[in-house]
Amino acid sequence: MEQQKLPNSTLVLIMGILSIVGCCFYGLPGLIFGIVAIIFGLKDKKLYKSNPDEYTGIGNVNAGFIMGIIGVILSVLYLVMFLIFLSMFGWDVITNQELLQERLLELQQNQ
Repeated sequence: MEQQKLPNSTLVLIMGILSIVGCCFYGLPGLIFGIVAIIFGLKDKKLYKSNPDEYTGIGNVNAGFIMGIIGVILSVLYLVMFLIFLSMFGWDVITNQELLQERLLELQQNQ
């Protein structure tokens, strides 16, 4: 019997790559892409384990799955950092560069 490619192997790989790239955009795209990569990666791993002789492409699935996990972790860290920064300075400071520089100078002088 001819081996067939795992149905979502390319999708998992692409979503894993996008999750790492997407973590730089305030974390939310990376989190979404990473969760998709993990879910579809688990699904394909389960399918491969049920009949390994029938499917190929497990390398793409494993790589995308690992990148999805890394992307989720980086996205969560970025979101936490952004929320801490937001709570320290407020939204108006983040949107106004002059006010941000003023607050950073005040913070630097207080130390």
